[in-house]
Amino acid sequence: MSKKILISGAGIAGPALAYWLGRHGFDVTVVELAPGPREGGQAVDFRGDTHLGVLERMGILDRLRAMDTGGSPMRFVDEHGAELLHLPADFAGGDLELLRGDLARALHEHSLPYADYVFGDTITSLTETADGVRATFRHGAPADYDLVIGADGLHSHVRRLAFGPEEKYVTHLGHYAATWSLPDYRGTRPDEGSVGYNAPGRLASVGADHRDPGRAGAFFVFASPELPYDRHDTRRHKELIAGAFAGLGWDVPLLLDTLEAAPEVYFDSISRADVDTWSTPSGRIALLGDAACGATLGGMGTGTGVVAAYVLAGELGRTPDDQRAALARYERLTRGYAQGCQKGGDRTGRFLAPRTTWGLRLRNGLLSRPRILNRMLEEGRKVTGTIALPDYRAGLTGTVR
Repeated sequence: MSKKILISGAGIAGPALAYWLGRHGFDVTVVELAPGPREGGQAVDFRGDTHLGVLERMGILDRLRAMDTGGSPMRFVDEHGAELLHLPADFAGGDLELLRGDLARALHEHSLPYADYVFGDTITSLTETADGVRATFRHGAPADYDLVIGADGLHSHVRRLAFGPEEKYVTHLGHYAATWSLPDYRGTRPDEGSVGYNAPGRLASVGADHRDPGRAGAFFVFASPELPYDRHDTRRHKELIAGAFAGLGWDVPLLLDTLEAAPEVYFDSISRADVDTWSTPSGRIALLGDAACGATLGGMGTGTGVVAAYVLAGELGRTPDDQRAALARYERLTRGYAQGCQKGGDRTGRFLAPRTTWGLRLRNGLLSRPRILNRMLEEGRKVTGTIALPDYRAGLTGTVR
């Protein structure tokens, strides 16, 4: 009888893991609070041979290439709209850029033959037993599993239940980020990328919607110490955004005018998660992706999560009867890699919204030099290749359900 594994989270890392676990012959269930695969969200990217190599081994690379946005150039302008800095598409877009919703849907569909999905539900408790883990759910009946994996992001619910409160593991990095959809803005086109305006400690930017030419997307970042708010209180999010950008010039007032009518707003601190050990001592509960070692933005979390999912499933497939050893090998192989990629997230807020006028001038001046820009692009590719991946494909035994 194959071992039963529960994955919390159907974003990116969760479905990637579900695919590989199913291919290794495990009985996999994915539970997700959202009613279906999450749509929308900012563009995400893959960089270097390691990221693309895992996608190729999954057999999904060609499908994802067909959805490639081509990257998104970034322009920074002054309050009169005069260009101060232009960054090419591959600076933010890497070797393959996709809309997060497109990627999530593709991974869900690719893994669906090998896993069961339960949408609209969430884990409410986890109790380790002599034989496994008993999970209770908000709506579904309790069930027993051999292993539970939290692939549920920076604010991981599984991590909170099994490892302790979020404050122990998540560090605020000094900035907040917000995105929302708005009606077409000044005839923007996807190939033009985004245009942004900075004041010290603040960035207001907007770019065309790659799916809908009649829509655009706002992306705001501002520096701030930690703020008290409910993560699910959209009204409070809008108040904080409007307050942080009140009185700024350029097109900021026009963009803020669209905020009130926006039905959905993404708002979160730019933070990082650091967990000392990615699994419980019993080897019954483990973490993957941003839940274990993530960053809100700039930490290459999408590619890292997909790579780590491949390793985690492969190691469990090697020794299915010794989960503790498999989880130890998984962490040993991927921790340094994930931490190296994660470091980029520490600089994201400072890069997008430097706190001083001098910092803004320094950023614009340095990145206007092709030599420095090319060096940064090359360093990003090097970081994603600092892991030697085992080839687990010989052990694939799973069949389509």
